[in-house]
Amino acid sequence: MDGLDPRSTLLINSLLYNQLYSIYGEHMVTREEFWQIIFNYGLRILPFQYIFYLTALFLVLWILIKPGRLQNNLCRIFLSMCFAWNAVFFYVLSAGGLSGNSSANIVFAALFILVAALFLLDVFKQKMEFSLPTGRQQTSVLILGALIFCYPLFGFILGHPFAGLIMPGTFPCPTTALALLMLTISLPRVDMVIFCILLLCAIPFTPFIQIARYGVYEDVILLSTGIYSLVLLIRARRSL
Repeated sequence: MDGLDPRSTLLINSLLYNQLYSIYGEHMVTREEFWQIIFNYGLRILPFQYIFYLTALFLVLWILIKPGRLQNNLCRIFLSMCFAWNAVFFYVLSAGGLSGNSSANIVFAALFILVAALFLLDVFKQKMEFSLPTGRQQTSVLILGALIFCYPLFGFILGHPFAGLIMPGTFPCPTTALALLMLTISLPRVDMVIFCILLLCAIPFTPFIQIARYGVYEDVILLSTGIYSLVLLIRARRSL
């Protein structure tokens, strides 16, 4: 899939979205039930969400300030751990109540396990290289990065309880946003399978499900990061 052009990526994402929505859409929980699931999950995993959050912040700052082989490998391993964590602890063990049919959660868990495996595999392939870009892209990356790490702050402002604060590392949406941002600073040397899966999570579902149905207004950050990364992907592919 590394040879896919952006149009093929959008087509595949559209087909996957239709399939997942047909599984998920008829069995969605209410907004109140959704936030109760998030709150219960946050309570169960305390204090790991904060450990993952601080680790993510440290690694991203380290890469942006002083990129190198060690920093890149640690970032790959950490992102692999994050997606594996979300697959198992969120989708399999905690989010079963999000739909009356568990098929959708199994699909998302499988996709996240695949992403985790591919990030880990890149420790050996050394295809992706994360480093802070220059010019206008540098400003955009810094702004989006700051917004991603402000996920829990926006949740607090919106009135979510302490255990219900969504943050990068242990929650799927901000973790997806963070990974997409890291992929943009590795363009054009990215794994297109990872990119396709993350774009699927970021663009089609976010405005119609997370934001409109469940009121996860923090996920405007995920949607913005998805659109930004797609634009940069198209530009990178056209310049090849």
